[in-house]
Amino acid sequence: MSTKKGSILVVEDEEKIARILELELEYEGYEVTKVIDGLEALEAYRTGNWDLILLDVMLPGLSGIELLRRIRKNDLQTPVILLTAKSSVEDKVSGLDLGANDYITKPFQIEELLARIRAALRIKRAEEQQPQNNNDDLLRFADLSINQKSREVIRGNRESIDLTPREYDLLVYLMMNKRQVLSREQILEAVWGYDFFGDTNVVDVYIRYVRKKIDLPHLPSLIHTVRGVGYVMKDSK
Repeated sequence: MSTKKGSILVVEDEEKIARILELELEYEGYEVTKVIDGLEALEAYRTGNWDLILLDVMLPGLSGIELLRRIRKNDLQTPVILLTAKSSVEDKVSGLDLGANDYITKPFQIEELLARIRAALRIKRAEEQQPQNNNDDLLRFADLSINQKSREVIRGNRESIDLTPREYDLLVYLMMNKRQVLSREQILEAVWGYDFFGDTNVVDVYIRYVRKKIDLPHLPSLIHTVRGVGYVMKDSK
């Protein structure tokens, strides 16, 4: 039986970087397949069974962003970490909105990348180990419901609300801890993982994203700010 930690698809057109990633990941115990262009990566994704994908944004054949879009059409579970030479907030947000779980900007320290990979895989495995009976699959609060099996989010009579994987994880955590005031640090550890490199401002950004999608002007707000502490999901202030 394999003792590998998981299978990772590395999509990177710079051969030197791809080779370093391959060696480092294999040393850490992962099974690694590397490809150098977007079309080859799409074929590898379709024919393989991956625990995580490291995806360069700038690729020949098919861009990393387009490849991500195609993956997320039918697959919301496989973690995707973007590798990008671009540092603008707009580029990062674009990838996250399309469903990337995380990003890291080149040049990066391999220790940081490994930590992000561990965090993404930990969240994925925790979701896979959740109980699968119908009662546990369905979360409800006020007029908001989440089917954890299908990952469908509905508020009131609206059609299914489209959330990125990170937005979904954040909303589920808030729902599972409704009426409890949660600090930014608690949310960061639960949703991003203990190994997340960054500050708690990312929590504020994603709370804003989720609010825009579920707290519409004509509906009562469900996610409330507790000044100086964090956030709470409740049906009234």
